[in-house]
Amino acid sequence: MTSLTISPVSGRVLANASWALRAQFFVSGALFATWGVHVPSVKAHFALGEQALAVAMLAAGVGALIALTQAGRVVGRYGPRAVSLLTGLVCAGGIALLLAFESYGALLLLMLAYGIASSLFDVSINAEATEIERLTARPLMSGFHGMFSLGGMVGAGVGGALPGLGVTPSQHLLGAAVVGSAIVLAGCSAMLRMEGPPAAGSPLSLPRGPLAWLGALAAMGLIAEGAMYDWSVLFMRQERASDAATAALAYASFSGAMAAGRFGGDWVRARWAAVPLLRASGALGAIGMALALLVPHPFAALFGFALVGLGFANVVPVLFSAAAKVPGVSPAHGIAAVSSLGYLGMMAGPPLIGVIAEARSLTLGLFTVVLFAAVLAMSARRALPR
Repeated sequence: MTSLTISPVSGRVLANASWALRAQFFVSGALFATWGVHVPSVKAHFALGEQALAVAMLAAGVGALIALTQAGRVVGRYGPRAVSLLTGLVCAGGIALLLAFESYGALLLLMLAYGIASSLFDVSINAEATEIERLTARPLMSGFHGMFSLGGMVGAGVGGALPGLGVTPSQHLLGAAVVGSAIVLAGCSAMLRMEGPPAAGSPLSLPRGPLAWLGALAAMGLIAEGAMYDWSVLFMRQERASDAATAALAYASFSGAMAAGRFGGDWVRARWAAVPLLRASGALGAIGMALALLVPHPFAALFGFALVGLGFANVVPVLFSAAAKVPGVSPAHGIAAVSSLGYLGMMAGPPLIGVIAEARSLTLGLFTVVLFAAVLAMSARRALPR
């Protein structure tokens, strides 16, 4: 097992590192949302059906899962700062190139590379978040993830506003990549310097015991996030006949509510036990998605997506914090193990929705989110008995 080491740090250095890490979570969410806003652009540019689009999403999920087999070792060896610098820049570059090719095969390769980089970036910043939470001896993880959601809200909001100003999708993607790269560079300069000994041992195997249960719940939560990320904008365009600006608000409403829930999440986590919190999260997510799908009005859908975001706001922070504290496992390995199953859910969920959408309707496909949210609520006690 590889463990990270860090020299004693002053309060000022720790505060600067905390803000730098918030910037990294923000840019991760903004790039995530930029892809989500431009799913219809990619669909039109490459003339794809729902199944072909789902395969492209699957390529990103496969890349993420491949990277997670080595993420704990890589982050443990080189430290979150170095890994997040390289992979954050690769993520930004991948966004810039989304519409740069005409070949569907090139899109698949790009999505594979993007998935690899984004998963390593995710594990590296979460590993540092765990260390900062330990050094400050107070819950901070929900707040860090709140910055991810805030970035998603800003990215989606900007994506919805720019078409009305005459900005093309390609121009938006390039601009988002430039701004994202600048934030990554600035943020990495103030992150903590952590590294471990040369990695040893076997690659990550399938999680077992407590990590398996935590990973299963993460998968259910990330299915909902992946559905919002990949399908909410298209749902508004196709199923609710919304214009581009209103459709872009789908992911913005989800991310905005999730950001609000996460910024208050550390206060909630200090007062609520994990099991009732996860039960309430799953129930609210299921209710919100059902409302969005059953009431045939664009604003009902936006309100429902906001409830989904609020419901799932603290699922991943709670599970990642628990994974980082499993005895005998380093934080990076624990987070990578739970992330591997989480990303498996994110990888399998959106393509499954696409297959159902192709055969029946996107509305029916998105009902899978209702199902998994309900299962998450019912499984909370088994995964977190204490």
